[in-house]
Amino acid sequence: MSLIEHLSELRTRLIWGGIGVVLGCVVSFLFVDDIWQFLVAPMASALEETQRGSMAITEPLEGFMTQLKVAGVSGMALAAPIIFYQGWKFVAPGLYSKEQRVVLPLVFSSSVLFLVGMLFGYTVIFRYAFPFFLEVTPEGVEAVLSINSYLIVATKLLFAFGMCFQLPIVVYTLARTGLIDHRDMIDMFRYAVVAIFVVAALITPPDILSQALMAGPLIFLYGVGILIARCVSTKTRD
Repeated sequence: MSLIEHLSELRTRLIWGGIGVVLGCVVSFLFVDDIWQFLVAPMASALEETQRGSMAITEPLEGFMTQLKVAGVSGMALAAPIIFYQGWKFVAPGLYSKEQRVVLPLVFSSSVLFLVGMLFGYTVIFRYAFPFFLEVTPEGVEAVLSINSYLIVATKLLFAFGMCFQLPIVVYTLARTGLIDHRDMIDMFRYAVVAIFVVAALITPPDILSQALMAGPLIFLYGVGILIARCVSTKTRD
């Protein structure tokens, strides 16, 4: 394909991905109240458990704008399979026919891992991190949390968890292209553990419990990646 043909293909994939996001946002807006209640449930539970404050709006339009943002974020989450599929379809013309057959399984795996990552953040990290930070507030101080601020924090964390759980897909891609194999990953294991804890420290609240809860699954996924690399790597050694 020429450069113009590549750009045309990229435009097509971006258009289809955009259509998927728009449809996801429309569907999400119809259920925006239920989605918001689901998102805010961990913090509401933490506030009730610690009895340290409440959630509120701090600007006249904050409630409405938050609903729009909730619809946008959940719409993108719903459209994730479409986005992944379009991304792989853009790459597919550069692959051999037998490699193209793995596109749909990879899209499915990427989508599942993304959702599993978000679910892990929601059920584990939120459950332990939110009560902890409310508890360490100085005595006599009540938390008045902006719903927009909470949404920003929650969505950033959920997206980060979803992306981190793509590690096996990244390993598969690198192994299939011959850049790494299982021996490379075993040799780099100690450095990978350090890097995982650094990433966990960057994307989780600054306490050792949250970092450990995040690092544990990533180390496990790294181990899964070693097995994947052993099975699919095309790297040759002298």
